Amino acid sequence: MTVARKPPGFRQYYTRETLQMYMTMSARLKLQWLEEINYFLYQATPEKNKVIQQMFRSGKI
Repeated sequence: MTVARKPPGFRQYYTRETLQMYMTMSARLKLQWLEEINYFLYQATPEKNKVIQQMFRSGKI
């Protein structure tokens, strides 16, 4: 008997209404949301990971 495995990663599903709401948002509001998410992720990322990310961005790894 084989056991079904969950695929790696995650999936998100949005309703049609949610997608339509997003489509009506202004570019400024979308960019503001993106900046807030980036700030949150930066604050939540461990320092070790930040160093690795910077090395990756600079082409050292």
